[in-house]
Amino acid sequence: MLIAQISDTHIRPKGVLAMGRVDTAGHLARAVAHLTALRPAPDVVLVTGDLVDAGMAEEYAHFRELLAPLRMPVYLIPGNHDLRDPLRAVFAEHRYLPSGDFIQYVVDDKPVRLIALDTLTPGAPHGELCEERLDWLEARLGESDRPTILFMHHPPFECGMKEFDEARLNVGADRLAAIVSDHPNIERILCGHVHRPIQMRWAGTIASVAPSTAHQATLDLSPDAPLMYSMDPPAVALHQWRPGAGLVTHFSYVGEYDGPYPF
Repeated sequence: MLIAQISDTHIRPKGVLAMGRVDTAGHLARAVAHLTALRPAPDVVLVTGDLVDAGMAEEYAHFRELLAPLRMPVYLIPGNHDLRDPLRAVFAEHRYLPSGDFIQYVVDDKPVRLIALDTLTPGAPHGELCEERLDWLEARLGESDRPTILFMHHPPFECGMKEFDEARLNVGADRLAAIVSDHPNIERILCGHVHRPIQMRWAGTIASVAPSTAHQATLDLSPDAPLMYSMDPPAVALHQWRPGAGLVTHFSYVGEYDGPYPF
């Protein structure tokens, strides 16, 4: 099974640039073309939050158009720039999206079980998993010991970048760690939010952050570093599951580069 992950697409209304500078729609269109050209083709695509920039229905409609060339199932979760109700309204045909307070669900018909978590805290940049959301997760994990991936927007760990560490999953992370530690069948926790490729061993598994399809957070590990972005090469994450081998993660850079050449 090949799982593609894209993140932090930050789509604006047509003709509008993110932050007045970044053509996030053009970047996403190139990422989608990159995914459609991959061989073997991904079995599913996960989009780990900050789908749009301001939570507007107009942005979600634009985002939906940009995803249209993808022929495999696409699974969405919200990030801190998203709003749940407009997301559900525009993607009403995505039957896996639940009604109610949170967008959490299970994809149970694949070789690897996929569990979506909703870390959105409306009006705030940081992430939260309240008791209700964590109770739901604990119940779902109790249903099966199959290989499982959790995917969510906010990473539960500190990455050393001050602004993002202050806006990580900072409500519910301790209980999440306890739950994850009790379930060794959790192969990965897939996140977004930080706009960089990052991996860390966390709570007995690996937590992985995918880069943005557009602009990346400037890598500055100084204690007082300001929040900045750079136009580093965008990428998609590819998580390949093979029975007997487990889950291997690759990052595939979007763009035109020299090669391939034989070694």
